[in-house]
Amino acid sequence: MDESILLNELEFKAVRSSGPGGQHANKISTKVELSFDVEASEGLLENEKARISKKLASRITKEGILKMSSEESRSQHSNKEIVIQNFIEEIKRSLIKPKPRKKTKPSKASKIKRLKAKKRKSEIKANRKDPLK
Repeated sequence: MDESILLNELEFKAVRSSGPGGQHANKISTKVELSFDVEASEGLLENEKARISKKLASRITKEGILKMSSEESRSQHSNKEIVIQNFIEEIKRSLIKPKPRKKTKPSKASKIKRLKAKKRKSEIKANRKDPLK
């Protein structure tokens, strides 16, 4: 993954932020939307593209474009920096390979402990029965 190439491939769009804010919010576009074409990216290898497409499937459109947005700040510039930071973190997080699970068997001590607990439970239940029958 080449971060500088990825940053050059990003497309930004400023739109009006939702929610209250009075006169200022109604005329200023502070929300920043980021678009990134995963399949057409030159900064990612093919296996990285596949992993990102799988991990971030809920954020990727049918056309293969990753969409992210930020409206945390009242400043368009701050929101752009925030969305870029979030994008880089998401990409790095999705490229982490999970450790394979090692199969293990129960230890001898745990088997004995389980059998003793079963025996104890069955004795308790047996003692509840009427001794005459």
